[in-house]
Amino acid sequence: MKGISYKFGDDINTDLIISGRYKFSITDPNQLARHVFEDIDPEFYKKVGRDKFFVIAGSNFGCGSSREQAPLALKHAGCQAVLAKSFARIFYRNAFNLGLPLVECDTGKIKKEDIIEVDIEKGIVVGPEKQYTLQIKPFTRFQKNLVEVGGIANYYKKYGELKIEP
Repeated sequence: MKGISYKFGDDINTDLIISGRYKFSITDPNQLARHVFEDIDPEFYKKVGRDKFFVIAGSNFGCGSSREQAPLALKHAGCQAVLAKSFARIFYRNAFNLGLPLVECDTGKIKKEDIIEVDIEKGIVVGPEKQYTLQIKPFTRFQKNLVEVGGIANYYKKYGELKIEP
């Protein structure tokens, strides 16, 4: 995967990713995507357009509520993956269940609007012009499968059961 990085800090909660005011008023994920990070940057969706991008964060990304709309809105806005030092557990689970990859790594070297490459198979993130290479926490086979098929519902449709393997 290759794309532009948009950098945020620590403790980005689900209400900052997608405001709770949209929780019941917007059910179309493509419409929901138009409001991603709007309380941090009202022009964020216009900036990213429908280009493929990465969200880069510090620690505890996705803390707060168990709102599934947060990873859903990110995915439909064009986010290829979220890279962070750590993730809130419920957000982590929701994101993989929806097929949005979460990459754990030291994000300190990644700058705002770097063009980066993420290779889940090799377990690395490569910076622009190979200025840096970061090791990522390896995905389990099950996580790779979830991302490949687009989430837990598609996984179940494809395999007919959940085979959780390391």
